[in-house]
Amino acid sequence: MKFLITGGAGYIGSITNSVLQKAGHETVIYDRVACRKSKVGVQTESIVGDLRDLSAIQKVFKTHTFDAVIHFAASALAGESMLRPHEYFENNILGGLNLLEAMKDSACKNFIFSSTCAVYGYPTKTPVTEDETIKPVSVYGASKRMFEEILAWYETLYGIKIGILRYFNASGAALDGSLGELHVPETHIIPIALDVALGKQKEFSLYGNDYETKDGTCVRDYIHVLDLADAHILAASHLRSGGASFTVNLGVGRGYSNLEILSMIEKVTLKNIPYKILPRRAGDPAKIFADNTKAKEFLGWTPKYSDLETIISSAWKWHSFLRKEGS
Repeated sequence: MKFLITGGAGYIGSITNSVLQKAGHETVIYDRVACRKSKVGVQTESIVGDLRDLSAIQKVFKTHTFDAVIHFAASALAGESMLRPHEYFENNILGGLNLLEAMKDSACKNFIFSSTCAVYGYPTKTPVTEDETIKPVSVYGASKRMFEEILAWYETLYGIKIGILRYFNASGAALDGSLGELHVPETHIIPIALDVALGKQKEFSLYGNDYETKDGTCVRDYIHVLDLADAHILAASHLRSGGASFTVNLGVGRGYSNLEILSMIEKVTLKNIPYKILPRRAGDPAKIFADNTKAKEFLGWTPKYSDLETIISSAWKWHSFLRKEGS
C-alpha cells in the first residue's frame, strides 16, 4: 500500500513510517519539520508543509495516489492546551479539516486517525471501554473529540472510511535505539526519569503519593510505540479490504504506578533515581487504563512489545544514543 503520513517527522509518526517501510509499503511524509534521511529512510519522500495551508496539502493529492492516510499531525500537550487554546483548536481541527478537504476529491478513502484517551476525561470506571462517556477536561482532548465528530460527517457525506485509534500512553522506542521520543518541553514520565538516570536532571518530581492506588501514586497504561505502529497497519488493511469504520482503544489493558515505572528504570539502567514528592497536579485521575478487547477482536491486534521492561529498555537505548550524539 501507499501511505500519506502527516506528522511523520514526530515520535510515533517516524517509527510507524519505519515499520511500514520494513514491511514493503510506500510512504510519503508530510510535516512542518524537515526529516533527516537517516531518520525516515532513503525510500521515504518527505514533504515540508503546513496542514493549515489548504492549497499546499491539495497539491500533494494532485501529485500522489494514496491507499490510506495516517493522520498524526497535532499539538498534543494537555496542560499546554489550556494556556494556548487557539493554537490547539486551529492546528488540530483546521489542519485535519484541510486534510479531509484535500482527500475527499481524491481516490483515497481510508483515513486512520491518531486520537487519545483524553477524550474520556475522568472515566467512571476502569478498565476504560469505548462506551465510556465522552467528557474531555482539556482543550487538547476536546479538539481530538471535535475532530472525531468531523470525521463522522465526512464519512456520511463523502464516503471516507474512518479508523479512530484512541491511544493511552505511547512509550518506548525502536528496539535498536535508532528512533524514539524527544519532546521540547518533555512532560512524560519515562523520558524525564531517564534524564535523571543520565545525570541531565538532579531528581525526579513525583506529583502526589496519596492517591487511592496500591502505592499511592498515579496508575497509567503504557503501550509500546511499535505496538501502536502495528495497529495502524492492521487498521489500514481492514479499511482497504472493505471493512467498516471503527473506533478502538489502544492500551495494554493494565496499569503501572509511577513508583513501578521508577523501579523498572532503576533495574534497567542500574542507576538510582532520586525523587521528591510534590503536591498533586490538578486534573490527574488516580488511575486510567484501557479495555483493549475490541482492538484485539476487531483488528486481530495483540501487543507484542508492551511489557514494562521492553518499553524501558528500548527507551534507555534511545536516550543513551541521544547522549552520545550530543543531542
